[in-house]
Amino acid sequence: MAEPRNLRGQRRNEKVSGPGKFWLGLARWVFYPLTLLLSTVRVRGHERIPADGPALIVLNHVSHLDPIFDAVTVHRSSRVPRFMAKSTLWDLPLVKNVLIGTGQIPVYRGTADAQKALQAAHDGLKSGKAIVIYPDGTITKDPDGWPMTPKPGIARLALTHDIPVIPAARWGTRDIYDHYNKKFRPFPRKAVHYSFGEPLDLSKYRSDNPDAETLRQVSHLAMNRVKELLGEIREEQPPAEFYSPARKHKGKDGTA
Repeated sequence: MAEPRNLRGQRRNEKVSGPGKFWLGLARWVFYPLTLLLSTVRVRGHERIPADGPALIVLNHVSHLDPIFDAVTVHRSSRVPRFMAKSTLWDLPLVKNVLIGTGQIPVYRGTADAQKALQAAHDGLKSGKAIVIYPDGTITKDPDGWPMTPKPGIARLALTHDIPVIPAARWGTRDIYDHYNKKFRPFPRKAVHYSFGEPLDLSKYRSDNPDAETLRQVSHLAMNRVKELLGEIREEQPPAEFYSPARKHKGKDGTA
């Protein structure tokens, strides 16, 4: 399953200029050793991340450590990843500088500014950036770690731009830090596995103004492929449906 983790020696690295170059270097200086300290990372299909140009990388989300591992893994492909991250991270000293310097996108949940993140992601794709998105919107609440029902933002981004949409799955970060169960187990080092799939064929869904059902179908198509890749990594059969906390708390007759 293992393939070369680092494509940076085989590709022209994406350039970052101005203050961003410093903050990107600092993030790399911190995050690369951290992931090596905590894990052994194995990657399959790394070359499916385009060497240049816009791309939307769709991943599952199981741990607060995911963005760190995902940033390093995508950066090893010679790309600088841009994440849609909760806006509260911009309140943290130093972290704020790194986020701004590397062009990350704040998400203002539950506010009038919530749409600004989606627009920023659109702008990033227009300018040839690689955007990483977690369609769950947050860490999955499924006790078994399978994806939750995806949000339609992934479909809006995928259908608005004629770009590669790369499904991917990652497993192992929750073994290091499990937020919901308050467990942090840095040692011994854990195995973290990635699998990047072929770009999705969305040609039959494209239109100037996709309706709500089309957005639902595309978001589910993308996340189902992520779920399949995750099942291959785990060597398990994925559940037929996406996990839904709301549905979990309903009775058999559909009532709460």
